[in-house]
Amino acid sequence: MDNSLLITTSTSLEGYKIVKQLGLVRGITVRSRSIIGNIAGGFMTIFGGKSSIYTELCENAREEALQLMFEHGKEMGANAIINMRYDANEVMNGLTEVLAYGTAVVVVKID
Repeated sequence: MDNSLLITTSTSLEGYKIVKQLGLVRGITVRSRSIIGNIAGGFMTIFGGKSSIYTELCENAREEALQLMFEHGKEMGANAIINMRYDANEVMNGLTEVLAYGTAVVVVKID
């Protein structure tokens, strides 16, 4: 993960003062499952238990969306992102959109 930006799900950063709001930042990725992944995932649903194939797919999609959001924030000149959230939607059967979004800000450390 990129550590050059601070990030929080809160609307403020403790120990920092927001000096400028730059606006909405987002990172979006669309992922699909492979045929092999669908077959293996189907077997897991039959037998029950944790679906590590789908867990890994979801985690990779979230990480990619997060990194894209960070890049967007840096392009805007942000050094922090507040009120960060994830969202996911099925675009069509087997095709999922994952969105990471928040508010890009410039913060300074409070002494």
